[in-house]
Amino acid sequence: MSFIEAASPHVMNTYGRVPIALSHGQGVRVWDVNGKQYLDALGGIAVNTLGHNHPRLVPALQDQLAKIIHSSNYYHVPNQEVLAKKLTELSGMTNVFFCCTGLEANEGALKLARKFGHDKGIERPEIVVYEKAFHGRSIATLSATGNEKVQKGFGPLVEGFIRVPQNDIEALKAATEGNKNISAVFFETIQGEGGVNPMRIEYLQQVRELCDQRDWLLMIDEVQCGMGRTGKWFAHQWANIVPDVMPLAKGLGSGVPVGAIVAGPKAANIFGPGNHGTTFGGNPLAMRAGVETIRIMEEDGLLENAARVGAHLKGALARELGALPGVVEIRGQGLMIGVELAKPCGVLTQQAADAGLLISVTADSVIRLVPPLILTEAEADEIVAILAPLVKAFLA
Repeated sequence: MSFIEAASPHVMNTYGRVPIALSHGQGVRVWDVNGKQYLDALGGIAVNTLGHNHPRLVPALQDQLAKIIHSSNYYHVPNQEVLAKKLTELSGMTNVFFCCTGLEANEGALKLARKFGHDKGIERPEIVVYEKAFHGRSIATLSATGNEKVQKGFGPLVEGFIRVPQNDIEALKAATEGNKNISAVFFETIQGEGGVNPMRIEYLQQVRELCDQRDWLLMIDEVQCGMGRTGKWFAHQWANIVPDVMPLAKGLGSGVPVGAIVAGPKAANIFGPGNHGTTFGGNPLAMRAGVETIRIMEEDGLLENAARVGAHLKGALARELGALPGVVEIRGQGLMIGVELAKPCGVLTQQAADAGLLISVTADSVIRLVPPLILTEAEADEIVAILAPLVKAFLA
């Protein structure tokens, strides 16, 4: 019997798990149930913003647990307003709907786009989405996703999506020319699951301009690349643009499930009472996690740290691996980095874990590094010291 079967015989088999069970963590390090230590360069897939067992986050959550965990959205939750106000200040947007996950935030964004179209008299609104995109695994977000492998077996998919390639404004114009049913354009600033693929700054600006010209919603999925990961609060801010709709999740609660749909003026009043809702979204514990995460990020200068340490990590990877045959590209920004190899490299996930490093491989051939934003340059050097020899041996 394998470790997986022995460890979780009653859990549905939906993940290709590495045979590790983590017990506890401290900073950017975690330990498994057998006492083995790992350097965490995955951060719960860009979730553990403040690392593990943060000395100011944990007491704040303990305080909240002793007060109230859940109340219901029948009633006001004071920290919803505190967190929403902070997110609107950081984004330059208007208001927020809170949910629990990135999938829910993206699903809500798709509903906003549909209702925006219907409110304009469009009977069958259509949304532009992108090749290699990933927005979630519900039927609607799966339909918006650009990955046939994860869609297979779940048809019929939801209609109303037009798919275009990244970073090609002429392709976007050609795909939508004369179409009066378009209500929104929806994309990730940096595709995560699709292989750490960034949108170019000039393209982001071109799409913002096109959406303004054609009265479309610009909806930017910042679930994985947002919350300081690139060195700005939201990755699209490098282009000095503001979206109309911005789904968030992952790093917003440092491990406590928090999702959000942030809306600008054009989308802020599309939903009314009864149009959308959630049981767990915006609960007091989740809101306290979001408030404290942002407070600590600001106090500790974690945006600047992500930019500086990320540049150091990317540079070190380039020096060690950039010239190797078989390394296609090292890309990304801040602490969201992808190393694309010329062949599938999923085996590196297990090999890295054996060597004491947690990573993931996405899009079959891209090593993804999304560590906690508290990572130091010395710890970045440790990542490279473990990873580089594994890649070299793999490509040899």
